[in-house]
Amino acid sequence: MQPFIWHSGRVAALPRANVDTDQIIPKQFLKRIERTGFGAFLFYDWRHQSDGSPNPDFELNRADAQGASILLTGANFGCGSSREHAPWALADYGFRAIVAPSFADIFYANCCQNGLLPVTLTEAEVNELFRRCAATSGYQLTVDLEKQSVRDLHGFHAGFAMDEYRRQMLLRGLDEIGHTLLEEPLIAAFERRRADGAPV
Repeated sequence: MQPFIWHSGRVAALPRANVDTDQIIPKQFLKRIERTGFGAFLFYDWRHQSDGSPNPDFELNRADAQGASILLTGANFGCGSSREHAPWALADYGFRAIVAPSFADIFYANCCQNGLLPVTLTEAEVNELFRRCAATSGYQLTVDLEKQSVRDLHGFHAGFAMDEYRRQMLLRGLDEIGHTLLEEPLIAAFERRRADGAPV
């Protein structure tokens, strides 16, 4: 998993609250066993019209959202089912961070397990970012996990809190399996003692 230290990128604004995981990645696309390949189906029902053509009114289909790597969105993002495919789809599409006033708990945890940084700011701060994004073509943010800050080039600056364990895991590019494997020498020594019949 790629470590997340800091990231600067274009912002895609999705000013919608209560975006659920079935909208992020609809159920008919959950047939793959790999973590890759889901980006093409991100927000599929919103991105496409009934005939399969792109929906020009959907926020991520607009020219300013192309190439965006930071998603700015509304409260309770990622609610609904616990499918891990949702952060897989967002990451595969190209997003590195999501900024919102709040996240569903399981979705938040799944993001952290997959190298996608969920950033919680206040409602007022997010609304200000929406305003700036609408007013500035190609609007960009820098999300700094080391300093726990979000800033732009026009004077906006906000701090955010994060559980230190999850923060360190993201900074080091580790999921729970990777974290366990750091203890491989101790695990191997334990297994040798057990195989030899020694007290463990």
